Amino acid sequence: MRSGAAAAAAEILLWWAALTALWAVLISTPDPLDLEIGTAAALLAAFAARGARRAATR
Repeated sequence: MRSGAAAAAAEILLWWAALTALWAVLISTPDPLDLEIGTAAALLAAFAARGARRAATR
């Protein structure tokens, strides 16, 4: 069970990092508020991406 939770956390972390990096590249002038909103949105999208991947593999 722990390895499954660790794998899930690692997957979400990787999605979050990739989506946050994409957000940072796409905004023209990084403002602290933009970065905060972008990282929060990337975290929500990371959970959605993991859920979509799990649904597609069932």
